[in-house]
Amino acid sequence: MKHVFTSLCLIFLLNFYGFSQSKKRQDQEAIKEMCGCYEVTFNFAETFEYSGDSTYVPSKTKHDHGLEWVQLVEDESNKISMQHLLIVGKPDSPHIVKHWRQDWVFENTQFYMYDHNNKWKFVTLPKNDVKGQWTQKVFQVDDSPRYEGSASWVHVDGKSYWENEASAPLPRREYTTRSDYNVTIRRNRHEITKNGWIHDQDNDKVIREAGKDDVILAQEKGYNTYVKVDDSKCQAAQDYWSKNQGKWAVVRTKWSQVFARHQDLILAEKVDNKGLFKYLLDDENYQTADQINPVIDSFVK
Repeated sequence: MKHVFTSLCLIFLLNFYGFSQSKKRQDQEAIKEMCGCYEVTFNFAETFEYSGDSTYVPSKTKHDHGLEWVQLVEDESNKISMQHLLIVGKPDSPHIVKHWRQDWVFENTQFYMYDHNNKWKFVTLPKNDVKGQWTQKVFQVDDSPRYEGSASWVHVDGKSYWENEASAPLPRREYTTRSDYNVTIRRNRHEITKNGWIHDQDNDKVIREAGKDDVILAQEKGYNTYVKVDDSKCQAAQDYWSKNQGKWAVVRTKWSQVFARHQDLILAEKVDNKGLFKYLLDDENYQTADQINPVIDSFVK
């Protein structure tokens, strides 16, 4: 009887391990489905406001579109990294904008959670809290941190999606025009579709002060669609990445060294009246570690 029980336990464990590995492969495939060339629409609308101020002016509804290449940068068992490259300008003379980056890390326990006013808190979670989950780490155009959160990919009824809530700095479309709030609480949903994927958002615009409860100023809806097109339409972005990927590997390595300190992180908004992205997007003067590392250090308080 003891041998039978042991055999049943072994069979159960083998089946469970097989299911876990199969689920992980599904997750990996769904994440990498976001790579490629896409016609993208960016749609944002403020839905509700709670200011109680009759002079309050809501953000304008935004409808924008573009062509974006999502480049697979790393493809490892427990980490997948993808760089977004936006293609703007005339088709015969396109300009490439290094856009956001997303890293996906399996069963990650170490986080830089955005607090407010350019401060990220270093947080460690127990392994059991993230079992089977993937952390999406989102980075700004200069590869500095933006926001991150952990959740499980769900594959059900023919759908594959991942959703999470995380605090983040104001998006670029807002922080250049708004100063009446300082945190965006983002509810993100990434869903793979038959012709691409969707980035669905329900966000809170929040006033956050140390020692006080958050105050929701307003809410917004974001709905960004990525429709896959032939990779040849994004050739200019692929050429840019072939030429510049070495530089950005240096930038990522430097940031990895900063993150490895495992302590709260505060970044300066500007140094010598310039944001970090203006330094690092200068491809003529910032190419090597000797040029890149000191400027990143100058922004880390």
